[in-house]
Amino acid sequence: MSEQAVRVEKSGPVSTVFLHRPARRNAVDGPTAARLADAFRAFDADPEAAVAVLHGEGGVFCSGADLTALGTGRGNRVAPDGDGPMGVSRLRLSKPVIAAVAGYAVAGGLELALWCDLRVADETAVFGVFCRRWGVPLVDGGTVRLPRLIGTSRAMDMILTGRAVDAAEAAAIGLANRVVPAGQALAAAQELAAQLAAFPQVCLRSDRASVLAGEGLDETAAMAAEFAHGQAALAQEAGPGAARFAAGEGRHGTSGLADGR
Repeated sequence: MSEQAVRVEKSGPVSTVFLHRPARRNAVDGPTAARLADAFRAFDADPEAAVAVLHGEGGVFCSGADLTALGTGRGNRVAPDGDGPMGVSRLRLSKPVIAAVAGYAVAGGLELALWCDLRVADETAVFGVFCRRWGVPLVDGGTVRLPRLIGTSRAMDMILTGRAVDAAEAAAIGLANRVVPAGQALAAAQELAAQLAAFPQVCLRSDRASVLAGEGLDETAAMAAEFAHGQAALAQEAGPGAARFAAGEGRHGTSGLADGR
């Protein structure tokens, strides 16, 4: 097992970013946060990479910021501009990222999972604002992204109480997109990533960008943004895709998800 805190493995168009700090339950200190940001910037800039998976090794996704590093040279960066304390939380990538969650995804670890586009959790997953008990605030998007995902009432419950939310409840409230048996989160997330990577990418990325750009806009502005984002896909992919459909692809339930059914 590599002792690197952050490492990347590539399998075709899928890049998997591993967080590996077993002695700290994958808590993120300043240097680790910087490496996470560097890894995802490199993924976004890689023309061969289409979808990324973020996974914490050793049965824990991420236990948050490394509180033992506060006040030391390893402390997390805390500034209103540039990278966030957990590294990636202020990045807006052009490609999707899937969290593969096993064990605890709490405090800043919850915020890392929220930063991802989708969350595949195994049955051991536990989400929570555990930093509530230590007086450490959510400053990596937790108070922004959590209400958008699960609604203000449920988000406020999690944020104020700091209680644990298991995988079943996370799926029921929309925090987890998939729940799989224990030990299968990584494989399931990588399989899902490969399925996404098989779709026409201009269209997939423009629709994703439209969702993100539309947050906070009124309906008229959001519809205009959607139309603008869709122009590249209409020009590059819609015609060939329609021709494939007219030729018989995707009919009678014979094609799978990656084939565009």
